[in-house]
Amino acid sequence: MSDDHTHVQEFFGARAADWDSRFPDDGPAYAAAVTELGLRAGDRVLDAGCGTGRALPPLRAAVGRSGVVVGADLTPAMLEAAVRAGRGRDGRLLLADVAALPLRSESLDAVFAAGLIAHLPQPEENLRELARVVRPGGSLALFHPIGRAALAARQGRRITPDDLRAEPNLRPLLAGSGWRMTSYTDEDTHFLALAVRES
Repeated sequence: MSDDHTHVQEFFGARAADWDSRFPDDGPAYAAAVTELGLRAGDRVLDAGCGTGRALPPLRAAVGRSGVVVGADLTPAMLEAAVRAGRGRDGRLLLADVAALPLRSESLDAVFAAGLIAHLPQPEENLRELARVVRPGGSLALFHPIGRAALAARQGRRITPDDLRAEPNLRPLLAGSGWRMTSYTDEDTHFLALAVRES
């Protein structure tokens, strides 16, 4: 396991037990972002880096019982927290690295990824792996429940020009990994970039 994986697991593993209580008001932002993804009944969707599974209930509601919801995360403690919160009922939970997903190529209609991009060790390659598992024309939502400026302020830092989530950086990064950005929103209340898988 690489140092990147170890760092991510240690960081999130130490915070998993109280993660939801630290951010109790994020639910409506998750639900709104899932709505923007435009899922339909019967769709197959992955929550990449699902953490405690906060997106799983709105994803399940969007695809219905005939759809497929999978939550994948690298940190066992986060998946355990998702189960304790009862979110394992809304989707199948996988202990998996989003850089090497145990899923068939083009087997999904969409990927939802909350807070994921900042933790990807090789963003272009890792986004290409997400594109691999989505059918041509399928969707990707890169989401965070607060915007870039608000997140930087929360963490006591400033936004830098090399921030991957900045539109001038994110658009070519997505294009180089098989995605075409279709919309971009960065407000205090949320960050959401939507993209379509190129054929």
